[in-house]
Amino acid sequence: MAERILSRDEIPVTCEGDVVTVRRRAQAVAHERGLGTFAVAAVTTAASELARNIIAHASDGAVIIEAVARDGRNGVRMVFRDKGPGIADLSRALAGGFSTAKSLGLGLSGSKRLVDEFHVDTAPGAGTVVTVVKWARY
Repeated sequence: MAERILSRDEIPVTCEGDVVTVRRRAQAVAHERGLGTFAVAAVTTAASELARNIIAHASDGAVIIEAVARDGRNGVRMVFRDKGPGIADLSRALAGGFSTAKSLGLGLSGSKRLVDEFHVDTAPGAGTVVTVVKWARY
């Protein structure tokens, strides 16, 4: 069965206040799609971490939050896009504990553990796109 997009919001991310907006919208969509308590918390945390990465590493970007359905399951897909410098060493960044922004370096690796689907498209000088999906458990 094909995936259906049931709703779509795009939120510009240019300041810390936008991270709060992304977090709240992600939480609301997760609730609307019927995700459980842990899944809502996972979506909310991943949204916050990945949106904060846009501010820390690129200072400008956007997040697309979609309510999706596939094979009778409800979910939330989030796409984080920036026009920053890209991730020079993706495998190192995904391992956790490595940061170029003087943080704990757990945003990407932690978010990957919280979601069901995770994909990063990046290249030096070409920005980064991180796509995550969390599905409701039935």
